[in-house]
Amino acid sequence: MASPHDLRFDCGRICLDLVATTGDPPAERLAGPEHLTTWLVGAGVVPHAGPLEGVDGRWVARFRALRELLRRVLHDELRGRAGDADLALLNGIAEAAAPPAVRAVRATDGTLARALPAPPDCAGLLAVVARDAVGLLTDTVARGRLRQCEGESCSLLYLDTSRGRRRRWCSSEVCGNRERVARHRRRTAGR
Repeated sequence: MASPHDLRFDCGRICLDLVATTGDPPAERLAGPEHLTTWLVGAGVVPHAGPLEGVDGRWVARFRALRELLRRVLHDELRGRAGDADLALLNGIAEAAAPPAVRAVRATDGTLARALPAPPDCAGLLAVVARDAVGLLTDTVARGRLRQCEGESCSLLYLDTSRGRRRRWCSSEVCGNRERVARHRRRTAGR
């Protein structure tokens, strides 16, 4: 099982970072409430010092369900068109609750920091992620940058923000390196 240290926050959007909490081969990175809490803070859904109470197995199950919905919708959109029923589910989650309000507060060192006025509820945090996905799907520029990793055993989605829009892998250090090593082995095996 993956540890919370395996969480990725480099996909370009909050919704894509949630989808990255599982992958091929199946690696569950939202294994429990503590992993979900780590993800919520790491993805910026809640501020680092934000009050986060009540995260339990039900929250984990709801975020996993949203993750699977996002995975279907995003992959289907890359292949052509997401189903209307899935889009209705996504819109329903985005509309179900108001996202938590974030305030600017003075930190002890005098700088401004983000803070929540009260602990957020699960539906509000799900709405943040769902609204991010709706924003991605409806922004033609961002949507045009959505890619699936070309790594042999990777189905991760990311936004290609490279200069020439020719990025092939979710991570040059991981999937890109695997591909370069495999290519090198094929060349040397042929000699």
